Amino acid sequence: MGKDLKRKFDDVYESYQQGNISRRDFVKFLGISGAALGLIGGPFGLVQNAFAAKSITLHSWGGSTSEALRKFAFDPFTKATGVKVIDAAFTGMAAFLTQVKASYPPGGEFNIAHLSAVYDYARYTDLGFGVELDESKIPNLKNVMSKMTNTLKGISKGTLSAVPYDLGQTGIAYNTDKISKEKAEKLGASLLYDKSLNGKLGSWGGDHITNMWYAALHTGQDPNNIKDEKAVWAALKEQRGMIKKYWASGSELMSLLGNGDIYATVAWSGRVGLLQKEGHPIGYLAPEGTYSWMEYMYVLKGTDLDVAQKLLNFMLEPEAAKAVSIGMGYPPSLDPTKIAMPDEIKKLPAFDPTGTLEGYKFADPAYWNAHQLDWAEKWDRIMAGK
Repeated sequence: MGKDLKRKFDDVYESYQQGNISRRDFVKFLGISGAALGLIGGPFGLVQNAFAAKSITLHSWGGSTSEALRKFAFDPFTKATGVKVIDAAFTGMAAFLTQVKASYPPGGEFNIAHLSAVYDYARYTDLGFGVELDESKIPNLKNVMSKMTNTLKGISKGTLSAVPYDLGQTGIAYNTDKISKEKAEKLGASLLYDKSLNGKLGSWGGDHITNMWYAALHTGQDPNNIKDEKAVWAALKEQRGMIKKYWASGSELMSLLGNGDIYATVAWSGRVGLLQKEGHPIGYLAPEGTYSWMEYMYVLKGTDLDVAQKLLNFMLEPEAAKAVSIGMGYPPSLDPTKIAMPDEIKKLPAFDPTGTLEGYKFADPAYWNAHQLDWAEKWDRIMAGK
């Protein structure tokens, strides 16, 4: 009887969250069921005690991203449900994947990961770390841009192991006091190879894909189908001599740009938005073929799906998602033709008012994963100046 009542409680609570039953009826149900469930306290205390023994861990990117998630999603969720959300920061994508592989059972010690780029979705799914989410338990998925959900479903054969959460690009940031908008737009990706910027260029040292992507654009190639690999490596070797610093984190990127140590670099769109918000003279360039990506909350095998799905649905609540978006500096995954967006989000780099993401170029997971080991090793040698 206790288990049946607990299931009934979960169903009623979920209906209350979705607005299908009134607060009055919800409180009435709590009054009837509370004694049988052994709950005490007022309505919010009842909800919290029902989930008091549960917690869930979510790994993300640290810094302003984790702060926004904590303030606008995790803490409100804990207050509403009593489920503690333990936020942890990656030490790096490769290191995190190694940790997941080494956990016992594989993936079992980890719950949700705020991953980026579709090739990582394919990688985790192919390794068997994914789950099959029950979309009916995440009703706010209906507000997510269809291109994002369909892209993930195409990898996991029609099901979802994650919910898309935000949208970003690795475009090009440049100092508008040193580089005119006209020059930046004329050069496009080749701005990153402009000899007049010798010693004032930056790049992300931790990712071979980003660097190869823009070298491919610079040499007139499709980054998802590079035909002349030698030209790409030659361009990166030449660029290596003009680089002042390969940055390793979003905070370092912002510091280099904000202090004027570098004038142009590949850059995460959200970090550019934050610099612009702070008043720094930083422009954002998204040339044709700009490296675009989605971030998503990937649920790992062994996680309590009931708790995970409640958290994900809460995080996709429009007000929560919009607040997190503004805090992070990345547009939310919500379709702006379905959910009205404030001007603060509309001004973010990478925002698409149409909700179609037409022209946003994502990395092909099969292509890049097939070359992962070889190209990562070659990139490390170039970055080291070898």
